[in-house]
Amino acid sequence: MLPQTSFTPPFTITRASHVALGVTDLEASRDFYRDVIGLVVTSETDDTVYLRGLEEDAHHSLVLERRAEAKAHRVGLRVRTDADVVAAENHFRAAGIEHRRVEKDHQGPTLQFRDPVGTLMEITSSMETVRRKMADFHDFRAGAPQRLDHFQVVTYDVQGATDFWASLGMRMAEYTAKDGTDELWGTWLEVKGNTHDLVFTNGRGPRLHHFAYTVPDATALIHAADVTGSRGFGQEIDRGPGRHGLSNALFLYIRDPDQHRIELFTTHYQFIDLESEPIRWDVSDPRRAQQWGMPASNRWFFEASEFPGEEVREPLLTATPETLEQYLGLH
Repeated sequence: MLPQTSFTPPFTITRASHVALGVTDLEASRDFYRDVIGLVVTSETDDTVYLRGLEEDAHHSLVLERRAEAKAHRVGLRVRTDADVVAAENHFRAAGIEHRRVEKDHQGPTLQFRDPVGTLMEITSSMETVRRKMADFHDFRAGAPQRLDHFQVVTYDVQGATDFWASLGMRMAEYTAKDGTDELWGTWLEVKGNTHDLVFTNGRGPRLHHFAYTVPDATALIHAADVTGSRGFGQEIDRGPGRHGLSNALFLYIRDPDQHRIELFTTHYQFIDLESEPIRWDVSDPRRAQQWGMPASNRWFFEASEFPGEEVREPLLTATPETLEQYLGLH
């Protein structure tokens, strides 16, 4: 069933903001995201490294936290004002959504919560600002990621997740459904006017499949792949370069030293006008995943980062995607 977006949500979400990851070797992960991916290190402590894209003036969009286990700690969204944090707190209390206020370095009022399918989230209304580096071309390295754009979460209940976030004001730009029905297998949800801030796809979950940064152009993607190989991480290119049908993006997926997955991408489109209808893709159409090239590997389809303390549940829908291994076995 297609979701009904609330255009009078209880609080105003403005964009995908930041992600916090647990990593087992903080220095190795810092070096990976700085030297292989090309992010900027804003600041660091003995246990935490804060990074951002070149055009971002927010203090951080990626937080690496030293831990014994590699987990996806939190997915972060921005809301417009401090009053929206209070409104979210009141809404979650009335709706029975687990939540708590926390103090986070470099962030304004912050509220952590668990959505109905177990995604661990936090919202904040402000963040310390720093100088943008988008014109410091001498500092561009690897893929030169510009800004955090979106997250993709694997969930056991795409419909439930989609309905919840639509009730908070997110619009569905594109979706995958079982042929001839509105049975949702994947939904691309947005608030900032392009194709997605938060994506839910069917599978064992909740797990964070990837977080994604935009890069300047297709040449930057190729250079990112070259740098990944020259830095010794060539086997960690998880998928691509290629072009998705969904979102129209040129993409490259890379795994970090703890196997968290990051996407670098470019060329998605605007989705602002309210009369724009979401684009539908039949689950049987291979072009939804990629317009050309071979399918993704087993690990791209079935591996993702777990959230701490969250039970991973089997999906309500049974997925049988064609993988690279199956494709090569058949051709």
